[in-house]
Amino acid sequence: MAATDPTPQHTLHTLYQDHQGWLQGWLRKKLGCAFDAADLVHDTYLRVLSRREPGAIREPRSYLATIAHGLMVNHLRRRDLERAYLETLAHLPDHMAPSPETRALALEALYEIDAMLDGLPVAVRRAFLLCQLEGITHAEIAKRLRVSVGSVRLYIARALRQCLELAP
Repeated sequence: MAATDPTPQHTLHTLYQDHQGWLQGWLRKKLGCAFDAADLVHDTYLRVLSRREPGAIREPRSYLATIAHGLMVNHLRRRDLERAYLETLAHLPDHMAPSPETRALALEALYEIDAMLDGLPVAVRRAFLLCQLEGITHAEIAKRLRVSVGSVRLYIARALRQCLELAP
């Protein structure tokens, strides 16, 4: 390395200094929340740190936006999952409502399941969730998804296989 080559720390600092404001504004506009945008900017730069040397990035804004977009999609999916869970709990009678600790544990389990199913086609995820969470028969899932029962069996097997491969 020549004496004039910047250190990786200096390059990352420059990347942050040059693009952090733009990235935060971009995320704030998409999310409508400055706090969530700030969190995702932080997470984006953590990903940059863990993935590659900052000096190797040719198109910084495109690279940062790609990472931030993926994080934003995950954030929105988790938020929707939490909202659906809390709405379901709101319909329970008070005597059946879980404790705050149980709610937190269940929500964390839902996040883990969601992460395990990430990347699977929508039909595979949906078949698995209908089967596991709603206890619907394969025939009813096939009818809802407009596929064969054999396809439903393959979908569920694929989702289970992915969960087993990713389980800690």
